[in-house]
Amino acid sequence: MFVLELTYTAPLDRIDAALPEHRAWVDAHFATGAFLASGPKQPRDGGIILALGEDRTKIEEMVASDPFTVAGVADYTITEFVATRTAPTLEEHRRQPPS
Repeated sequence: MFVLELTYTAPLDRIDAALPEHRAWVDAHFATGAFLASGPKQPRDGGIILALGEDRTKIEEMVASDPFTVAGVADYTITEFVATRTAPTLEEHRRQPPS
């Protein structure tokens, strides 16, 4: 599982101009089951996406296709983690800790 943290690198007017395409990109990944949750940070200086995946390279490719990345208005920090404890609704994504 991955935490994708976006940090805006441009003024909010440029973020807002790219927002409809970014939201369509996010929606497409929710439709495939790749994303579990997403939303803006508070204060509004970026966002967070909780993503499923086993392959960091594929996640990096996904992030590179985000309209925010393409427009050069946000940078990503990608953090991979093993979800060893979850709420019941996320139980299917729970994993054993690496040995």
